[in-house]
Amino acid sequence: MLKNDRWINEQAASGMLQPFQANLVRHIDYESNIIPALSYGCSSYGYDLRLSAKEFLIFRHVPGTVMNPKRFNPANLEPTPLHKDQDGKYFILPAHSYGLGVALERMKVPPDITVICLGKSTYARLGIIVNTTPAEASWEGHLTLEFSNSSGADCRIYANEGICQLLFFQGDPCRTTYSDRAGKYQFQPECVTLAKI
Repeated sequence: MLKNDRWINEQAASGMLQPFQANLVRHIDYESNIIPALSYGCSSYGYDLRLSAKEFLIFRHVPGTVMNPKRFNPANLEPTPLHKDQDGKYFILPAHSYGLGVALERMKVPPDITVICLGKSTYARLGIIVNTTPAEASWEGHLTLEFSNSSGADCRIYANEGICQLLFFQGDPCRTTYSDRAGKYQFQPECVTLAKI
């Protein structure tokens, strides 16, 4: 069953999402000005997660290099600076590139819930694809978020604003949670967590 705003608010009060915004925020106070924001916070049947300003990494082309998930080479990633102007703080994801960021909110998934992350339509209309794997039962930490810019133009990715929506699905209790099996991505900090095996 897909969980609603009442349930999300109740669970957030028990620490499921921190920091938590109980209502959808569409404007923010930025340097003493109220500006439009990519919405974040609790919606009818989900939660719009924010992108942290702490780190954003972009895959760079290294001639002769083949990416290997069993032997991930962090030298294939380079940090990108955080920019700011009157519209807010943002990273730039170059055209036809792939980047990694991290969620501002820390999650603590209940043991009978799986969380699915979907991209926001505003970014999707620009060619930005959010490719995030599920957060399983009893997973805890800051989600590492994956972004693909499928367009032919560079794109701003705004920090501290909505980046994707979480959907919470309740199932029958499982025999073994992510925490029980000591999953390798448990307790991710507010920085990009690289591929592990």
